[in-house]
Amino acid sequence: MTKFKSQSFKAKIENARHGINLALRAEKNLRVHTVIAALVILAGLLLQVGTLKLSILLLTIALVVIAEMLNSALEFAVDALYKNKYSRLVKFAKDISAGAVLFVSFIAAIIGFLIFIPEIL
Repeated sequence: MTKFKSQSFKAKIENARHGINLALRAEKNLRVHTVIAALVILAGLLLQVGTLKLSILLLTIALVVIAEMLNSALEFAVDALYKNKYSRLVKFAKDISAGAVLFVSFIAAIIGFLIFIPEIL
């Protein structure tokens, strides 16, 4: 058994909380996504979009944040493996990962428009 598997539930939660804080401190884009997420939630509450639409917005926000955090984790991991040296394969991995964040962000914006435009009109 590794030391990670033998940790208590409380210790695992603390590690996860530390990971979220690290991601927020290290990644400007995640901070931008967090501010936008707060504005979207506030707009949803102010416009009273309803529980189902608000749930869709929250799930969409979660997907964007998850994509951004996985992108950051992949970047840290490949930089550590390649000791911050340039590699075409590392560039491909980082570009594809960043592309996933861009794609999910684009879809999230479309979902936001589909929910908010009818509410505003």
